[in-house]
Amino acid sequence: MRKGDASMIHQQRRLVGAVVCIGVAVSLVGCDYWPPTLQDEIEQLRAEIRTLTMEKTQLQAQVVDLARVKEELQGQMDDLSRTNREKGAIISGLQSQLEALRIKAVKAMSPKASTHKGLSKSSGTSASKGATKSPGSKHSTPRSIGVR
Repeated sequence: MRKGDASMIHQQRRLVGAVVCIGVAVSLVGCDYWPPTLQDEIEQLRAEIRTLTMEKTQLQAQVVDLARVKEELQGQMDDLSRTNREKGAIISGLQSQLEALRIKAVKAMSPKASTHKGLSKSSGTSASKGATKSPGSKHSTPRSIGVR
C-alpha cells in the first residue's frame, strides 16, 4: 500500500463517521416541520376520534339503559310465568272438581230417571244408557228455545 492510498482510506472513514454522527444527531433531535396537508389530516383524524368517542359514550349509555329495561322485562316475565302456573293449577283443580260434580250428578240422576221410566223400561237399560253417556258431553238446547 502506498502512503497516498492509506490517507484516502482514512479520509473516507472520517467522512463516513461524520455522516453517521450527523444522522444520529438528526434522528435524536427529530423534525419539527409538518407539511400543511399532513397537519390538516392529523386535525381531521383528531376530530373523527372525538366524534367517535362521543358516539361510543352514547352507545354505552344506550346499552346500560337496554340492560336495565331487559332486567325489568325479565322480572315481569317471571311474574307472569309464576301467575300462569298458579292459574293453571287453579284451572286443573276446578276441572277435576267439575268432573267430580258431573259424575255425582250423573249418579244422582240415574236412579231418579230409572224410577220415572221404570214402568215402561227395565232399570237395567236406563242404567246402561247413563253409564255410556260421557260426563263431558254438552246438553242439547230445548227445541222450543231458539239459538241465536
